[in-house]
Amino acid sequence: MDTLLLIAGGVSVISLCGFIAWQRMRIVALQKAQEKVVTEEARVFDFLHGLGEALSGTARPSDLHTLIVKGLLRILRGQAGAIYLANDAGTELQPAYIAKGCPALMDLLPEGAMEEDAVHRQLRIRHIKRGEGVLAEVWQTEKAQVLGNADERLVRARRSGGICGNVAVAPLLYSGRSFGVLILARAPLDELFTTSDMQVFQTLAEQSAFTLRTAEVFSDAAEKRRLDSDLQVAQEIQRILLPSKAPDFDGFEITGSNVPARHVSGDYYDFLHVDAERCGVVIADVSGKGVPASLIMATCRSVLRSQAPGEPSAAQVLKNVNQRLFPDIKEDMFISMAYMVLERNSSKVTFCRAGHDAPFLYRASDHSVTRVNPPGMAVGIDSGEAFNRFTRDFSLELHSNDCLVLYTDGVTEALDADGEEFGIERVTQAIVESAPLGAAVILERLTEELKKFVGAAPQHDDITLIVIRKK
Repeated sequence: MDTLLLIAGGVSVISLCGFIAWQRMRIVALQKAQEKVVTEEARVFDFLHGLGEALSGTARPSDLHTLIVKGLLRILRGQAGAIYLANDAGTELQPAYIAKGCPALMDLLPEGAMEEDAVHRQLRIRHIKRGEGVLAEVWQTEKAQVLGNADERLVRARRSGGICGNVAVAPLLYSGRSFGVLILARAPLDELFTTSDMQVFQTLAEQSAFTLRTAEVFSDAAEKRRLDSDLQVAQEIQRILLPSKAPDFDGFEITGSNVPARHVSGDYYDFLHVDAERCGVVIADVSGKGVPASLIMATCRSVLRSQAPGEPSAAQVLKNVNQRLFPDIKEDMFISMAYMVLERNSSKVTFCRAGHDAPFLYRASDHSVTRVNPPGMAVGIDSGEAFNRFTRDFSLELHSNDCLVLYTDGVTEALDADGEEFGIERVTQAIVESAPLGAAVILERLTEELKKFVGAAPQHDDITLIVIRKK
């Protein structure tokens, strides 16, 4: 009996020791959890305090974008992130800040694995249309999403590199409307985004949205005061840089026009002397609008005019232009271009497209309109290896009364008061109906149709047109 009591007592002591150890572990865990909460609260406070200081100071929008993404990465223990904002027309999302390592949640060119710098450069210029992938979905539905490790969209994203363990995407909401999205990404071995994480993420996204909208009001007012005195001079300079008249080139009828969305334009067109028998025709669209885009346009014009003389290959000219412009173009800017070389009294046209909208080709024989769409990468994205691989000459024959219509996206994407785009079909119809009357009539008809369609709605993008008709 004594032995049994002794054993029972020993078991009780062991149980008591175990209970005490468990209690100590529980207390330690609670202390660590409390410390984590206190740390996160401090980070959130620092983040909000930083936004307040930036808003009350003279921070540029780009500084705010960086501050928001980096602050959220610290608070929610992310490794990469980004912020996308809707354009003025509300038709697409544009990258405002992309951290290194951010996953590509959309298709990139070329497909497959790429170096991190190449992925980053493409992400900085890649726009997201409505209905195009998870970013557009979050933007339009105004509902956050979490992409887990096995999500097929992340499986595709891993092919282009980047941090793709799990990804959270939240809308930027202000006054009940979404005007952008935030992205946060964690590495594969890190913890998943919890319900608590997402609550914090969405709360901070709302605060970020308020800050961005308020800063935008301040920024717009400051920009207007700063630029008003200089815009008239810039407009006059740009008017001089654009061609005053079209060339009188045997065998062709050529005309062009430019209507800037602001006082100055990021669009560019020109007619270039190649040699005694050849004439170059170029159209280009610099990313962005206003003074910065117009300055890049002026630089592009100067380089192109130095490279076109004596070079019959349109592709080689654009390769040379890219090589010279690439070191001086900011990472978030690029130039789409289309360049063609016409031969005097000849039906041959040598054409090269560097990421620009595909021109319309009207055939007089059957009154058909198609688009000339050879591959090509925009100028300023790549230093030369990929650009030179995609950039090639494309030859086509123009017969009597055939027409080529080159344009910038301000034509097809012009919006009416209801937000509807002018579109490809309206351009095609205007060309078919006016082509038999000559290049000048096509240009006049397209311009009139655009004005009638847009009505009183503001012009959101520069509009540039070139029409070439074979005599």
